[in-house]
Amino acid sequence: MPARLFLAVDQPWVDWGWLSTHVPYVWDAVVQHLELTVVAVVVGLAISLVLGFLAHLWRPLRFPVLTVFGAFYTIPSIALFALLIPITGLSGTSAEIPLIGYNVLILVRNVMVGLDAVPAEVLDAADGMGYRRFARLVAVELPLAVPAIFAGLRVAVVSTIGIVTITAVIGLGGLGQLILRGLIQDFRTPLVVATALCIVIALFADLALAGAQRLVVPWGRSS
Repeated sequence: MPARLFLAVDQPWVDWGWLSTHVPYVWDAVVQHLELTVVAVVVGLAISLVLGFLAHLWRPLRFPVLTVFGAFYTIPSIALFALLIPITGLSGTSAEIPLIGYNVLILVRNVMVGLDAVPAEVLDAADGMGYRRFARLVAVELPLAVPAIFAGLRVAVVSTIGIVTITAVIGLGGLGQLILRGLIQDFRTPLVVATALCIVIALFADLALAGAQRLVVPWGRSS
C-alpha cells in the first residue's frame, strides 16, 4: 500500500465540521496569541524607551546596547527556550524573554534614530526657552521622534505576531499550537486556519497602528 502523502491533496483546505466544533479552542488560541504579543511589545517598548533615552543622553552607551541586543537577536528562539526552561520552566516567562529581547533591538534603534533626527534649530529654540536637558528630551525631542518610533513599533508588532507561533514548542504559542497540531496529525485545517488568523491579526494590527500614528502625529500625514 503506498504511503499517504503529508497534507495530501485529497484533504479539504478547511474542514468546516471540525472548525464548527472547535471554535472555543481556536478562540482560546487567539487570545493567548494576543496576550503573548501585547506583553512582549509593551515591555519591549518600555525597555527601548529607557535605553534609547539613556543612550541619547550618554552617547558611549549606544555601542554596548546595540551590540548586546544585536547578539541576542542572532540566537535562535528554540535555543533560548532550551536555555531558559531549566531556570523559568515551561511558563510564559520562558516565552516572553526571547520575544521581548527581539523587540528591544528593533525598537531601540528607532528610538535613537528618531531622537537624532530632531533638527538642531529646534533644540536651540528649546534651549532658548529655558528647557533643561531632560525636560527638553521629554517635551520636545520625544514628540518629534514619534514617527520613527511608530515605524519601529509596526515592524515589531507584525514580526512578534509571527514569532509567537514558535513558542508552541514549549506548550504555548497561541495559534502556533494549531499549526503544530496540524503538522503532527497531518491535518490541514488547523494549520490553514491558524495561518490565516495570524495574517489577519498582523494586517489589522498594522492598520490600527498606522491609524493611531495619523492621530498622534497629524503633522506627518502628508509624508
